Amino acid sequence: MRTTVSFLIGAVFGATGVLMWVTETRANPRLKDEAVSASVPAPGVTPPSVMPTGLPPLQIPVEGIRPENLRRDFDQKRSGGRSHQALDILAPRGTPVVAVADGTIRKLFNSRAGGLTIYQYDEAEKTCFYYAHLDRYAAGIREGMPVKSGTLIGYVGTTGNAPPSAPHLHFAVTRLPPTKEWWKGEAIDPYPLLTAR
Repeated sequence: MRTTVSFLIGAVFGATGVLMWVTETRANPRLKDEAVSASVPAPGVTPPSVMPTGLPPLQIPVEGIRPENLRRDFDQKRSGGRSHQALDILAPRGTPVVAVADGTIRKLFNSRAGGLTIYQYDEAEKTCFYYAHLDRYAAGIREGMPVKSGTLIGYVGTTGNAPPSAPHLHFAVTRLPPTKEWWKGEAIDPYPLLTAR
């Protein structure tokens, strides 16, 4: 009996609180917007406005592109219910692509989705930078090669599943697990890293 009474009292007060919140947000829609914007992002997803901890600002990987030319599309929905988890940087075919940080070219790969791709690790081997849809690699680029920020590594293209009429660089950043497997890394929004300089 005591448990039932406690439950009913809790239910009444809980419902009253919800009713008051609904009434207040209808009267002042800004409160609802503030509540939504303060919500916690999904696990493994960095909010686009937050600079990820432990990562320095990066050089923009496409020559001639300025921070104001970039658009946020990290959380953009894609086919199959997945989110983009990268940044597409539109540029004319053949525009030079450069390394965003000092590190090592870890893998050169041709995949159905990404086309000609490069996986680059930072010097500490804690972060992987992924460059996809390249038209071609820069002369002399090879796996295991050390690179400095700004080193020419490839050229913007439309290989893989990129639309032929929209050349771009698909650029992704992942925080590597202790096993250093890039395909198991935590996706990080590149936008704040590229616009922080």
